[in-house]
Amino acid sequence: MSSNKKIRIGVDIGGTFTDIVMVGEDGSVFVRKVSSTPDDYGRGILEGLSEIIDDVGALPSQIDSIVHATTVATNAVLEGKGAKTGLITTRGFRDVLEMRRIRIPDMYNLDYVKPRPLVERRLRREITERIGPNGDVWEPLDEKSVQKAGLFLKNEGVEAVAISLMHSYVNSAHEIRVLEILKNELPDNVFISCSHEILPEIREYERTSTTVVNALLGPIVSQYLSTLAIKLESLGISKPLQIMQSNGGLMSALRASKSPAKILESGPAAGVIAAAKVAALSDVTDLITLDMGGTTAKTAIVEDGKPAKTTEYEVGSGINLSSRLLRGAGYAVKLPFIDVSEIGAGGGSKVWFDDGNLIHVGPQSAGSVPGPVCYNNGGQDVTLTDALVTLGYLNPDYLVGGSVTIDSKLSTKAINDHVCPILGLDCLRAAHGIYTIATSNMIRAVKAVSTFRGRDPREFSLFAFGGNGPVVSMEIARELEMPRLLIPPSPGVFSAFGLLLSETEHESLQTLFGQLDKMTVTDISLAYDALQARMVSTLIEDGHNPKKMIAERYADLRYAHQAFEITVPIDQGILDKRSVEKMKKLFNAEHERIYGHKSDNASVEIVNIRVKMSERNKSRSINLRNLMAPNINNGKTQSVRKAYFGPDFGVLDTPVLGRQDIFGKPMSGPLIIEEYDATCLVLPGYSARVDANAIIDIRVEQ
Repeated sequence: MSSNKKIRIGVDIGGTFTDIVMVGEDGSVFVRKVSSTPDDYGRGILEGLSEIIDDVGALPSQIDSIVHATTVATNAVLEGKGAKTGLITTRGFRDVLEMRRIRIPDMYNLDYVKPRPLVERRLRREITERIGPNGDVWEPLDEKSVQKAGLFLKNEGVEAVAISLMHSYVNSAHEIRVLEILKNELPDNVFISCSHEILPEIREYERTSTTVVNALLGPIVSQYLSTLAIKLESLGISKPLQIMQSNGGLMSALRASKSPAKILESGPAAGVIAAAKVAALSDVTDLITLDMGGTTAKTAIVEDGKPAKTTEYEVGSGINLSSRLLRGAGYAVKLPFIDVSEIGAGGGSKVWFDDGNLIHVGPQSAGSVPGPVCYNNGGQDVTLTDALVTLGYLNPDYLVGGSVTIDSKLSTKAINDHVCPILGLDCLRAAHGIYTIATSNMIRAVKAVSTFRGRDPREFSLFAFGGNGPVVSMEIARELEMPRLLIPPSPGVFSAFGLLLSETEHESLQTLFGQLDKMTVTDISLAYDALQARMVSTLIEDGHNPKKMIAERYADLRYAHQAFEITVPIDQGILDKRSVEKMKKLFNAEHERIYGHKSDNASVEIVNIRVKMSERNKSRSINLRNLMAPNINNGKTQSVRKAYFGPDFGVLDTPVLGRQDIFGKPMSGPLIIEEYDATCLVLPGYSARVDANAIIDIRVEQ
């Protein structure tokens, strides 16, 4: 690589692998997969960066930007390793975290126990003050009660404090003063989070929970990002680090340190953003994404080129089945997220039997260490990968272009020893059963973002990526009668690639509650203008030029007395009565689409207003052909491997090809398309070709 060319790098940490994509100014692309290092994620990043920089002959000074998606925030909550956190709240409301909502994950489980509050009760301190729902002061702030609470928390050695006072979303004066007092009472290194800054919105539980999560993560994420910056500097990389948000936009590492709750699902978001942009190149704007790695499978829906988003999210609840199926098992985080359905189904998913000898696949995973049995690293549990190897779908000798050697005989033996005797099937039938169960689980995730949202999956194309997405997606598309399956180049590192296609984006909201018909257009316009002005100030603080950013406006609407809202876009220009009527029509149409009914004459309430500002950077486009990895067999791709396709087809001699071998010329299945980072399976009855954008396009054979 020329020493005067600028380089951009995307780094995505997964449960099994850390993916790195390097893009040169000349359009050259280099990829690298290394094992994740959960004990110190930064170590894996540094090792991978060092390897790829050395391999391509680049200089650290050429690196112009690094964009990062991390699981550090999520893991801190899941593993209970967040900072010791205190809560300051209005007298009488210290137990809101325990009262929660009435949702429970298992309605008929009499032994159900609510999740332990993230702040233990003695660290939840009440202060004397009260602001009413209209912003008027019902009871003045007693500053001595704040000082007393601050001294107590100081003596307890808290590392973070969340401030959430009643109705602070409409009048933040008391929270601001409490913050000032606590800064004088607490050590400088204590992280403080205020609800009016994190979530200025009605619903005290969601607002308090979100603020607590943000505070709990603050010291962890800040430490991680600052340490990573130091490690990058040790390699000679000095450019500012950018972090992917859960909503699909980028933010500075400094901003992420202040608002860590916004990066809880940063990894999955990057893949969805990339899928929407890449699919559009092939004129596909309605799609469902499937991102399957070694640990989980994640799905999302894209309509008219835009990923579906939600503000209803739970962290710490295990597997998430979209915002429509919140279970109440986790901690509420009411911030913008790309609406992702996630299940415990990956290449490392373990095969196990319950007390009734019924077979299950996942959600437990063998991870990268010890990994599947075929890795020969001491793994004893049969996994989905072992089944795929036994079926002949995966290379029997190695994965990841030869960097991971495997022993297919170990997989076959493990299935014969531990699965076949219980099922009473031969090895191939048992392995295919494992494959079928795993794909059935993933079909649930696809339905969670389509059928459960009032969408018919048959009207969407399936877009699959991740290390294991291309090898299982064909069966999912077949079962759901989806017309097309698209596989992008370098699918195994596609989420990391997506980081380089993402744009700087900030989103904020403000409660504006009332009946839409009784509010004046002027009042609504002034509220939007004020919210946008505050966002402009934030962007300037982060070093952005607001004039180069595009503003989009949205509103959260509901029928009177409903409990939940639907977000709809509104006109971006000057608002008038026609704009308001359009908002109502959009809301009615979406309500009917989701719930099957609408009420044109019912009163509609506006609850929140939203503004999103994003930077459109045309330089982030890329020729996808440059993302294609070379054939893994040094161009010798005309080989054949026996593969089993179920009782209907049996064992078939299956051509093993590279992506380059089907450029522009459809080939009939069955096919196995092997690449450095993934394997694509084409079933009998389907044909595949690679289009001008290097995308594998699979359709039902006519």
